[in-house]
Amino acid sequence: QPRAGFWTIPAGYMELGETAEHGAAREAQEEANAKVSIQSLLAVYTVPRISIVNIFYRSSLSSPDFSCGTESMEVKLFKKSEIPWNKLAFPTVNWVLYNRLVSDEQTGGIVYNNPMASNDTDVWYNPSDGTLVSQPNWRLGEKGE
Repeated sequence: QPRAGFWTIPAGYMELGETAEHGAAREAQEEANAKVSIQSLLAVYTVPRISIVNIFYRSSLSSPDFSCGTESMEVKLFKKSEIPWNKLAFPTVNWVLYNRLVSDEQTGGIVYNNPMASNDTDVWYNPSDGTLVSQPNWRLGEKGE
């Protein structure tokens, strides 16, 4: 399990023959036993050093029920003020949460891509002021993606 003990959002690889939207809904079901309704494209991030493209969607729970799937150690919904920013597993999770929860309120729902400050995928948004930092104090000594 990559980054065991850290928080992420349901995500994974697409299966042959499925759309990105279907894959996102399937991953939510597999990892959190959650039924979701996909609403719109939220972000597309690239991580060239590991040849990954992450596609994130705005979605909502179709049912209030969720629980740990076979690939999860713990599943939880967080209030915006309770997000464990210092315990997020990957930079792309930091980016999408920051963009959705902070920037979306100001921009009205544009589609996001990699932060403009750098092609370096190891930059993180500081949730308190929105600045990009390449080595946040709370991440020192930890390995990223």
